Parts: sequence; C-alpha cells; structure tokens
Amino acid sequence: MPSNKSVSDAPIVQFTNCRILRSHQLQREDLWVREGKILNPEKLFFEEKGSADIQLDCKDSIIAPGFIDVQINGGFGVDFSLATDDFKSGIDLVSQKILSHGVTSFCPTLVTSPPAVYHQVLPQISIRNGGAHGAGILGAHLEGPFISKEKKGAHPEHCLRTFEAGAFQDLLATYGSLHCVRIVTLAPEMKRSSEVIRELTKRGICVSLGHSVANLSQAEDAVQHGATFITHLFNAMLPFHHRDPGIVGLLTSDKIPAGRRVFYGMISDGIHTNPAALRIAHRAHPKGLVLVTDAIAGMGLAPGRHTLGQQVVEIDGLNTYIAGTKTLSGSVATMDTCVRHFQEATGCSVEIALEAASLHPAQLLGIEHKKGTLNYDSDAGSPGHVPRGAAVVHFAAGGKSSLQPDPQTRYDASAVFQPQTWVFFCFFYLFPILVLYGICSKDKTT
Repeated sequence: MPSNKSVSDAPIVQFTNCRILRSHQLQREDLWVREGKILNPEKLFFEEKGSADIQLDCKDSIIAPGFIDVQINGGFGVDFSLATDDFKSGIDLVSQKILSHGVTSFCPTLVTSPPAVYHQVLPQISIRNGGAHGAGILGAHLEGPFISKEKKGAHPEHCLRTFEAGAFQDLLATYGSLHCVRIVTLAPEMKRSSEVIRELTKRGICVSLGHSVANLSQAEDAVQHGATFITHLFNAMLPFHHRDPGIVGLLTSDKIPAGRRVFYGMISDGIHTNPAALRIAHRAHPKGLVLVTDAIAGMGLAPGRHTLGQQVVEIDGLNTYIAGTKTLSGSVATMDTCVRHFQEATGCSVEIALEAASLHPAQLLGIEHKKGTLNYDSDAGSPGHVPRGAAVVHFAAGGKSSLQPDPQTRYDASAVFQPQTWVFFCFFYLFPILVLYGICSKDKTT
C-alpha cells in the first residue's frame, strides 16, 4: 500500500528483524520512524493508511536509545575548560566524534577554572538538538569551583572558592551566567550551600554532590534542599565507613524525600572504580546508576601530555594523571567502553547496562519523555534527507568482517562496541538517537 502523505511528506523508515529496548525489555518488533520521531504503527496503519518508504533489515540486532553523557570534559584534542577563540569548532568536533561511540546527547563539563574562563566559555555553549552534525548539547555541567580543598582531586587549588555572604550572588559572579547550565557539582558541607542548592533547583538546574568531605547527615540535608545527583561515586569523597558512610550512604538512605530518587555517576572505565565497588553500588541502588565517561581532551588520541583546564595531564595507557603525580585526572574511556565494562563487571543484563547510559541520565535531567527511551513520539534524532548509497559495517571480535552496500539507502555505521559477541552501530545520517547492537557469534543469549 502506498505511503500516505497527508500528514507529512517526509519518508517513513521501518527497521525490521530487530529487538527493541522498550519498557526495560528487549521486544521483537519493528520500529517506525519519521522526521526524527518514533511512530505508533497502529495510528500509522489505521488512521493514516500509511506504510514504509524505506525498510532496513537489522539482521537480528538490538535497537536501543542513544547514550547520554552528563560528564565529559572534552576529547579528541578539545578541552572544554580552555577559553579559546575556536571553542565552538572544538565542541562541534567532539559532538561529531562521540556519535560513533553511541553518544547522542551530552553535557560539556568544565572543571574548576578562574571566573574569566567561565565568562568566556559559557556564552559559547548553546543547547541544541542532535542530528547528522553531531550529538545534541543538553547544557553545561560545572564541576567546581565550590568544592572541598581536601578532595579537590585534579582540580587546581588556587581556583577553589567558598560561599561568602550572599552565596548565590557569589556563584553568579563566578560563572557570569546560568543560561546554558544544566548541572552544578558542589560540596554540600560548605557554609551557605543549602541556600545555593535551593536557588539552583528553583531554576531547574540539577545539583550534584561531589569533591566533598560531607558526612551522611550533610549529604541528606543537601538532598532535602533539592540535590539529586552524586558526581563520580566513590571518587573524590570520604570512603565508606560503617559508622558514617558519607555521601555513599545516600544510596540506601531512609531520609530521601518521598517520590525523589538520588542518581549517582559511575566511571566504569576499569581504572576509577574496582569491579567489586561497581557491583556493590549497582546492587544497592540499581535504578540510580548513571554511567559517565569523565573523558578528557586526550580521549581518542595517543598517549602523551594534554590539558584538563588549568592542569597538564599525562596519559599512560588507560590511566590519566596530573603530570608528575599519581593523581587521577579524568579518563580516556568512551561511553561504549564504559557500557561494556559495566555489563561485564556486574553481570547485569544487556537491558540494564544500556539503560544506565540512556534512560537513567534522561530521568536525572527530567527529559525521559523525549530521550532515553524508544516510546512512541520520543526523539529518534534529526534525519534530514536520506542520501543514496549505504554502508553497513559488521564487526566480529577481530575487526571488520564484511561490508554490505545497499544501493538505495545510505546510513553510516561505526562498529566499536565489541565484547566479542557484540556489534555496535551508531546511525549518523538517518536517526542519530538510535544505537543498534547486533550479535555476531553463535552465542545469542541476551
């Protein structure tokens, strides 16, 4: 039956022979997309009398929502905490490059910096949708400078600040503007922090607790005032203690307001968090776990010296240190690597691993109605036009195994998620919000 064009002239694309991650389960059904929106097939068939213009055989692969990285400091030679004349071209480069690792939305993150850096960089960050040009920008994550000196980690001590009288005005003066800000990480034990948390929350900004020596009572008080996130759990905070578990204790606290969920970021790169710690956190509070990369400018580049804001950092294998020290300073892991490691370390299901990088960060930011799911009318990206010609690259454990061109439809695929049995695809031109996984070994259990 011919497609009905009374609703839209845009092509309808039908993904067939696939398993869709929907309602926390892999469901074997087709996926229909038009103009970047996921369609309800019943309405398409019975109300529009429509059908597909393009059919794509997914060959028994998994279609999942695109990943959302809420803590990424840069990558591919770009440092978001450096005020440069070509900052916009740098953020555009990262936006485009991370698509091939499944990330379709992100929060560019600035580490502790002088006020002049915030004043120059933040006006150049614009919230925008993703598409063929790159991943969407959800707003900035400002990690510091209102953090603990004792738990500063890789943050430059000379740039740290405390809240003085008129605390929120002090914060505004430091940042210059909150127009594009989505997340602020601060230490809740600081005097006047409760006032700041309330003001940020009133403006729809997510407050995250991190780089802190807060005890559990102080952390719970911060949550009572509106904080909802923990920055890279276990790192740059007091270690868990049975008499006072500190910020970590929020995962099982009985003082979380009714109807509120505390989320926590985990750097699942095999360096920042021991697999046993990953398992403890996940089993204690599975619905709050949010995978983040904490990637720095050196992500995607060869080992050597790079920057993280005001600091020089050195990459040694998968480790990143402040130059001349053994202080960890971000990571060089990509999000697909973090998802794979998390699934392997915890033994969780594929669905849970994928949702930790998609649904959970969307819920944290309150955007689950349009991102992080494959529900009807959710975003499927911005397809633009559909050029002719296609390349689907299938990867096995050892690398490229076949290239299958399709003369009618083009979509680019990058296969980088390969824990032996997996194939990872990120659709660049058709629907960048979708990431497609396929099984390419005899073991097809999921």
